[in-house]
Amino acid sequence: MVVKSELEKFGLHPVAVALGAVEIAEDIDELQKHDLNQRLRSFGFELIDGKKGRLVEKIKNLVVELVYEQNNQAKVNLSELIAQKLQLDYSYISHIFTEEAGLSIEQYYIIQKIEKVKELITYHEYSLSEIANQLNYSSVSHLSKQFKKVTGLTASHYRQLKESKRISIENL
Repeated sequence: MVVKSELEKFGLHPVAVALGAVEIAEDIDELQKHDLNQRLRSFGFELIDGKKGRLVEKIKNLVVELVYEQNNQAKVNLSELIAQKLQLDYSYISHIFTEEAGLSIEQYYIIQKIEKVKELITYHEYSLSEIANQLNYSSVSHLSKQFKKVTGLTASHYRQLKESKRISIENL
């Protein structure tokens, strides 16, 4: 609804608006695309223009789905999974992703896993061992090394920082 409303405010006539896709009746130039993209970004959306951009978004969505929605499933080969889901050659997919996103699919996957680790650490529901198991790390040591490489902090130090910033309910 937000996207449709913003398109209409922008003077465009949306023909179809669905999750992740919009079809408009008019052709728009690059300046209009830029302005529309700025407006949509203020609502947390962005325009993805072109075949490569859409492919990159599909890959990102698959990685996020793998990390956030398929917890504790059997270990999967990331490259095989993505190639299979998109029905494209992985070397082509990898090249386009790196070219467009500025990092490899594997790097993006690791960043997403570390974000999930940070989330789980913040909730205090799981030990590092349980988190490592849930996200299919081979060991707590492997998780810890990746966490430090990405964040610059150890997972334990990160947990302590989060605890020191929290205010107990009694003190609110």
